[in-house]
Amino acid sequence: MGKATGFLEYQRIDPKKRAPEERIQDWQEIKLPRDPEVIKTQGARCMNCGVPFCNGGVMLNGMVSGCPLHNLIPDWNELIYKGQWEEAYKRLSRTSPFAEFTSRVCPAPCEGACTEGYIMEPVTINCIEYEIIEKAFAEGWVKPKKGKATGKRVAVVGSGPAGLSAANYLNAVGHEVTVYERSDRPGGLLVYGIPNMKLEKTVVERRINLMKESGIQFILNTEVGKDIPAQGLVNQYDAVVLCTGATKARGLSVEGKDLKGVHFAVDFLKANTQCLLDGKLNEFKSDSLTKGSEDGNLIRNFDCTDLTGVCQGAEFISAEGKKVIIIGGGDTGTDCVATAIRHGCKSVHQFEIMPEPPAKRIEATNPWPEWPKKLKVDYGQEEAISLYGKDPRQYLINTKKIVGNEQGKVKEVHTVEINWKKDSSGRMVPQEVPNSEKVWEADLVLLAMGFLGPEDTIPKELNLKRDARSNLKAEYDDFETNVEKVFAAGDARRGQSLVVWAIQEGKLAAREVDKYLMGKSIIK
Repeated sequence: MGKATGFLEYQRIDPKKRAPEERIQDWQEIKLPRDPEVIKTQGARCMNCGVPFCNGGVMLNGMVSGCPLHNLIPDWNELIYKGQWEEAYKRLSRTSPFAEFTSRVCPAPCEGACTEGYIMEPVTINCIEYEIIEKAFAEGWVKPKKGKATGKRVAVVGSGPAGLSAANYLNAVGHEVTVYERSDRPGGLLVYGIPNMKLEKTVVERRINLMKESGIQFILNTEVGKDIPAQGLVNQYDAVVLCTGATKARGLSVEGKDLKGVHFAVDFLKANTQCLLDGKLNEFKSDSLTKGSEDGNLIRNFDCTDLTGVCQGAEFISAEGKKVIIIGGGDTGTDCVATAIRHGCKSVHQFEIMPEPPAKRIEATNPWPEWPKKLKVDYGQEEAISLYGKDPRQYLINTKKIVGNEQGKVKEVHTVEINWKKDSSGRMVPQEVPNSEKVWEADLVLLAMGFLGPEDTIPKELNLKRDARSNLKAEYDDFETNVEKVFAAGDARRGQSLVVWAIQEGKLAAREVDKYLMGKSIIK
């Protein structure tokens, strides 16, 4: 706990962000640093609740409640209140290897399960975590770690959060670890799946450099199963951990889905980040805002003329001056909203087939400590509201078809409103609302509807078993596939999920690999 009466004395103060009008002019992170005294009082709000649900990490009604990493949250809240920052970092790093990632991109299920959240606002756990890890880096407390050499060699396929986590823990206990990554930079979705505004790539590079210093080798631009055979790794190494992610994007089965101007969101975001990291995105100038949106609001003129074609294997997709439709209401859709705005889109709409969430948790159907299903206005929506005067999200809407012009380019999206009702078997199914058809002008359509599972190349080559959702079949307790010495973790095993789950799976998979190689493990 922090201060015994802190939760009564201090109000929750959320972290400040740069104003939308300022931040849409660049690609930098939107968070602002906090006053240490504010962080101290926020840590003081952590109460003596008896059972810290915040670190539970259990599944309730299909959603995670509490931290999957089982972070010792009350411990470091108290230490921050007492001003013992280095000790707080030590407690945090006992369970979280990459707090600089989770504190930026995790939706904070820990806060959803915070006991104070039952009757008042929860503790600002995510913000405190961010301040701890950033101070730790600034003070030089974060050091490369390497255990006594065991002589065992492990290959990790994929350098996303699960792969980095597995590599980190396997290296820490002395195994020789090599990470294979098909992209030109390590980091997986941390680099090419999450925009710079949420996670600057220098933050990822900072951690990668530490891992290299500790002895972990990264082999880039090498796709296992295509550039080199997967079986070759199995033959060469003592163990192989597959952390390839769930990268098979979900498509849209409607007329016009193959028109020019219809793209997967992941391709849009990846190419944008690629060009940004390669220095090909022009810096925005203060005088580059001009009239031009549908409502006469200020929009950004973004010069994409030098970005046509292919950028390191990724086709750059410009939203400059375009009417953008994003199909999908999740985090990826929000990232597309923010990126399109920075390109200088003419308008942006985000379609969501589900109903608008309530403003507050409905206790009768969504009781604490379940993850609170309530309306969230994320950074992309904030920016759209600031620029266009309205939230870009449209709820309970289904796409019927996409229509193109004579050149085969998208020009319209046809939709219908729906309601969710139970069918004869009791399942909730969408039913169209009569006379609710609508035609939306569109120059660019981005599909942000999630992912279906891992790609097929490696599973087919190794004859790996898969579950009903096409994920690699490996039990959560041991993470071993049906192929000897081949393990799986992260989204490739559990399906599309949170970064924090990927990190935890990488850690637990590393423990099981260590047991497999050594007979026991000190990884907990």
